[in-house]
Amino acid sequence: APSSDAELDALLRAPTDRRLFHLAYAMIERAYSVDRLHEITAIDRWFLYKLENICAVHRALRDPHQTLQRLTRAQLETAKRAGFSDAHIASLLGSGADESGVRAARSAFGLRPFVKRIDTLAGEFPAPTNYLYTTYNAATDDVQFGGDDAVMVLGSGVYRIGSSVEFDWCGVSAIRALRALGRKTVMVNYNPETVSTDFDECDRLYFDELSQERVRDIYELEQAAGVVVSVGGQLPQNIALALHRAGVRVFGTSPEMIDAAEDRHRFSQILDRIGVDQPAWKELVSVADAEAFAASVGYPVLVRPSYVLSGAAMNVAHDSHMLREHLGLAAAVSPEHPVVVTKFIRGARELDIDAVAHNGALIVHAVCEHVEDAGVHSGDASLILPPASLPPGVMDRVREIGAKVARAFEISGPFNMQIIMQPAADAGGEVLLKVIECNLRASRSFPFVSKVTDTDFVDAATRAILGEGVPAPVDLMSRKWPYTAIKVPQFSWTRLAGADPFLGVEMASTGEVACFGATPAEAYLVALLSTNGFRLPAPGKAIYIGVDDLTDPRIAQRIARHFAGAGYTILTDCESTRSIIADAGARVVELDYVDRHKLRDAVFDNEIDMVVNLAKRRPDGKLDANYCMRRMAVDFAIPLVNDQRCAEMLVDALEALPKGTATALYGDQPLNIETPVAVKTWREYLEMKNVD
Repeated sequence: APSSDAELDALLRAPTDRRLFHLAYAMIERAYSVDRLHEITAIDRWFLYKLENICAVHRALRDPHQTLQRLTRAQLETAKRAGFSDAHIASLLGSGADESGVRAARSAFGLRPFVKRIDTLAGEFPAPTNYLYTTYNAATDDVQFGGDDAVMVLGSGVYRIGSSVEFDWCGVSAIRALRALGRKTVMVNYNPETVSTDFDECDRLYFDELSQERVRDIYELEQAAGVVVSVGGQLPQNIALALHRAGVRVFGTSPEMIDAAEDRHRFSQILDRIGVDQPAWKELVSVADAEAFAASVGYPVLVRPSYVLSGAAMNVAHDSHMLREHLGLAAAVSPEHPVVVTKFIRGARELDIDAVAHNGALIVHAVCEHVEDAGVHSGDASLILPPASLPPGVMDRVREIGAKVARAFEISGPFNMQIIMQPAADAGGEVLLKVIECNLRASRSFPFVSKVTDTDFVDAATRAILGEGVPAPVDLMSRKWPYTAIKVPQFSWTRLAGADPFLGVEMASTGEVACFGATPAEAYLVALLSTNGFRLPAPGKAIYIGVDDLTDPRIAQRIARHFAGAGYTILTDCESTRSIIADAGARVVELDYVDRHKLRDAVFDNEIDMVVNLAKRRPDGKLDANYCMRRMAVDFAIPLVNDQRCAEMLVDALEALPKGTATALYGDQPLNIETPVAVKTWREYLEMKNVD
């Protein structure tokens, strides 16, 4: 909070995204008048009076003499019309009030929201369109509730990193499967960009928040048969247990089991009981205990909160200083749930398993292999389907693990697992498989595996959730596939000024591109070239390479040798890196990252046309050389490769290219650097699997 009025006034004058909160603070805590705020901010008084109305309700509810028992119907209705949720009202009342108590009081007063249609015709004609919302600022409903035993499907809410069109596809596919089964459908979602919020996709469409309060309101009004929470990503999962305990019927996997999978302690106990291996872990009690655990298992360790999407606040700590810093961040982002510290396994690969089960029995599953080493979030990783380099027997062991987990958690519906594949300690020994995460919901890779295998995983999951028309079990991974598909991430670094183009355990990508190919190398190159901002370097230009102490020098040497052999100049930023790749003829070019004009001239003069930064340690600040190198590539629209395994696979793909296929040169190979391999349709690839 600002320490003085002068500091607060300065914050109010600045038109930032935090200004609204500063206005509320000034009205509630400092008793600033509308006129005073108008003088400081020049915001029209009309808007300020509207804010003052809300703040007046806030102050009345926070009055120390006000309690839930003393709250009148008029006061509660005023608060609801002003937009206060039951949970917010309870927090302001204090004195032991909770959300369920406020809801009970509201029900006793007969207060409920009304359902209105969004007027899509500007009031000129009746608008019977299926766009509905709830409000307390009304006196009648625009629709009738017939008790059609409809199934409610909860969407994913606003698009953000980790929750985007993939979950929209899952929601739409679930609705279509329900309608094919003859069920009435109700979609609750509040993002107009989604297909799930098209008025003709479902029988009832509610543009409304995905909160426990609002979902219960709609559930009761619609007299719904139940709710589907497993196709909309993390947000519906977070309220599943509260809905269940409030008496809402949740279709599919029990919310108690969903909670057990999200709670690291209970999840690990179940894995131990069924004989499924996992990395060493400890639930946080104190910083000292976390440091003692890290010291006992050895750094690096992974810090992870519970009930979060896309690895929010998840970080790898390489020392005690980083551990303390990451523990504070994890506790802040998920304060109601424990923080877990897990042993981070270097040099391991990760497998992604998307599956559907019914009453604990596995129906269908797909296994994707990550290109990157473990430690890159699955949403940022490049996935290969079917896997290209699994040792013998691993696929059967993965299926067995999936079957055990489905049985233990009594899964009916979709689920996703991440498994670490750790090399054997002894030559010729069996690789270790350790489960690191399990989400009892559809994942963002469900659309990918569905399209590659030509099997609608969400349709199967929906039937399993309802227990109607459940398909017979099938093992897709036992088939011999004549093609490979690879999904690569799409980033928006150019729109995020100063953001570090670094791959880690917290998701950063804003999209993805999936492509087919006759081989993994071909599919990877086509997918990479299909992303915005990536292209092959022009012949005769320079490749700028950076590493750190965690980089595998063998990979750095191979990358440098390949590009040098193709006729490119190899540059690096320091003598230590040059010594690693000296046999590629590398030379040192130190760049001035502070002076942008000098930096631009140096990039132009040295003809840098690709940056390969293989550093694996997240930098402490913006003066770090590897951060500056990566950011330079983004800011100057230079193609960037920022993972050593991806760089290695890129070289594999380039070395596998046929010669004499097109018009431009890559090194000494005559090929088209825009589309170096033939492009086929999805149907053409699917027809390949039908040929003996």
